[in-house]
Amino acid sequence: MQFTPRQTEIMLAARRDGAASISALAASLGVSLETVRRDIRPLVDDGHLVKMHGAIQLPDHGREAPFDRRMRENAVEKRRIAHHIAASIRDGDSIMLDTGTTTSILARELSARRELTIVTNSSDIARTLATVNGNKVFMAGGELHGDNGAAFGRTAIDFIARFRVRHAIISIGAVDAALGPMDYLLEEAEFARMALQCGERRIIATDHTKFGRAALVKVCGFGDFDLLVSDRAPPGEIAEAIEAAGATWEVAES
Repeated sequence: MQFTPRQTEIMLAARRDGAASISALAASLGVSLETVRRDIRPLVDDGHLVKMHGAIQLPDHGREAPFDRRMRENAVEKRRIAHHIAASIRDGDSIMLDTGTTTSILARELSARRELTIVTNSSDIARTLATVNGNKVFMAGGELHGDNGAAFGRTAIDFIARFRVRHAIISIGAVDAALGPMDYLLEEAEFARMALQCGERRIIATDHTKFGRAALVKVCGFGDFDLLVSDRAPPGEIAEAIEAAGATWEVAES
């Protein structure tokens, strides 16, 4: 569903605080309790929120776990995806990687490559690939997020916009059949969107659990990337949307 401005504010409040009372939302938005309840009802019906007595909160599947724990979730599938993508990257290639568990695992798969040029906002990826095998790493600056150790904001986006790389590879939080690839945080979505614009070959790496989910922020359309790599084939509607936009998808075999 497309959020109205008030619904967007409600979702941001739930994301920021974990839960929010309906009375507090009404006060902050300057509207009546009944207006807030009307705004919330479709969000609850579509599964974006869970309604409790006098309050709302995000459902468990709408919250991303801390980065270290996400690195362990679906690790086998993510390694398959990373191995599949790494097989198409050659010594001397230039690569842009955003922060994400799948892209961090991909960085480890690339440890055998030599003389790579890497552009990233992820301190984990930078540490993994810097100072080995003659690699050159360019690390974007900006506001540092404590959870994933990545930099965001206008400074980071302006920095990566200067580069043109062979492979631009991003990870995402959700893939909706109507809206396309999505993420949970505005700053992560904005960085990923710019990263795709910097690549000759634009790749989305995502495991199958992201299919059929919607997040808060749209990253790009189905026509804004060249290849989606996952551990399973996308569901019918998503596969059709990818192909209709002129992109392709591949399954990383075990």
